[in-house]
Amino acid sequence: MNINIFYTTAFLSLVGTEIAAQTQETGLNVVYILADDMGYGDISAYNPESKIHTPVLDSLAASGIMFTDAHSNSSVSTPTRYGTLTGRYTFRSKLKKGVLTGYSSPLIEPGRETVASFLQRNGYQTACIGKWHLGLNWTRKDQSKPLYTGSEWDLEDTSNVDYEAEITGGPTDCGFDYSCILPASLDMSPYLYIENGKATAPVNQYTEDYADKSIRGLHYRHGDVAADFRHEDCLSYFTEKAENYIQKASKEDKPYFLYFALTAPHSPWMVDEAFRGRSKAGAYGDFVCMVDETVRRICEVVKKSGEAEKTLIIFTSDNGAMWSEEDIAETGHRANGRWSGKKSDLWEGGHRVPLIVSCPQVVDSGKQSDVLVCSTDLFATMAEMIQQRVPAGAAEDSFSYWKVLSEGDNQGSCRQSLVYHSDKGYFALRKGEWVLLDCKGSGGWTLPEEDVKDTQSVQLYNLDQDYKQHHNVAEMYPELVKSMKKELDKIENESR
Repeated sequence: MNINIFYTTAFLSLVGTEIAAQTQETGLNVVYILADDMGYGDISAYNPESKIHTPVLDSLAASGIMFTDAHSNSSVSTPTRYGTLTGRYTFRSKLKKGVLTGYSSPLIEPGRETVASFLQRNGYQTACIGKWHLGLNWTRKDQSKPLYTGSEWDLEDTSNVDYEAEITGGPTDCGFDYSCILPASLDMSPYLYIENGKATAPVNQYTEDYADKSIRGLHYRHGDVAADFRHEDCLSYFTEKAENYIQKASKEDKPYFLYFALTAPHSPWMVDEAFRGRSKAGAYGDFVCMVDETVRRICEVVKKSGEAEKTLIIFTSDNGAMWSEEDIAETGHRANGRWSGKKSDLWEGGHRVPLIVSCPQVVDSGKQSDVLVCSTDLFATMAEMIQQRVPAGAAEDSFSYWKVLSEGDNQGSCRQSLVYHSDKGYFALRKGEWVLLDCKGSGGWTLPEEDVKDTQSVQLYNLDQDYKQHHNVAEMYPELVKSMKKELDKIENESR
């Protein structure tokens, strides 16, 4: 054996051992709570006029730091989840617009480094609990036939899906030691729990399309259902799984990373009896109250574990709320705060999200930061937290905001700009107080491009002066439009 290779191997082994030992002694636990379709204005700490009382999230914000300029990298679910776990903009993947469904193949590329695999290699226990929505490898009973007939959005025959076989391409293949997931959203089949790659019960039932006409968001699509699955129990089921995981993981001699992706307050808005009427924003508001209660349960189990001082709790959302002008008129509640737009849009309401971080050992209480932050930034932040470099070729769109947390440095992020990506695949670039939308309309469902008569193909807004994005000033600043469009094109076509 080459002596240089021998000593290099021995050195790397020693370094790895030292890192693992250091992580065990000083590493922080991380609980990342990702709400589903919850708006910036739902939390009363962010919106004093909110019609929803969120005492737990308000308390969490008071105990740590609130980010007021945090954004999801996309205004819909799947791309944000990809960006969160990989630290990459999702338009660099095969998904250029829209979202996956329950039977879609995996979006995260084989061998792609994720924040989970990175932390796992650096001495962490890792777990994924809740909504996945990043695709899975399903097994066909008959390899000569398609997995299903019909379309992904209108399934006809799924009898060729082998639900008893191992289901791969999910969390286990992306760096998670333990997982218990729902394949996609709570309104998309198949409706089953998958624990460590296996269905927890036989998939032997079926549901037709369901809609309660008295509640706008109470609906789900037809499809296969497992024997142990009830839509109304899903949030509580995953919360209990998360509680059990924290109890168990906190007894080990290694820190843990829990990625806890809630199924709420995304439709169907199924509210437990005890929470009905809790808010003044209808069933949706009551469902947000259930999210607040879920956070209380997580904070409580962390406290009981005896490791609250060294546990970083991060709460955010995957995109803005699915909340229309009609909903605002009916309830007086602005789920997306003062911002225009909703889920799917490039307008601010589609992607400006709450971001709260609390950890007594690290974060001073009662802080607020207007640093520009993106959901892709989790990876680099975790890397700086454990004092390790982001691996070459990984997380190229991730910027650390660790110094904002640990030092209170309100300029502690090197992110200078941010790209947004809408459901329809349109782009926007944020830079300082300016945002350039490379499309007409909202970029999403609120005002589709085909419904806009304006001849301007781009939009430019100064958010400090026009936060509602009512006055397109692109014609007034042609040089700024040109430079921002050039930067946007460069980011689209090049990795950092």
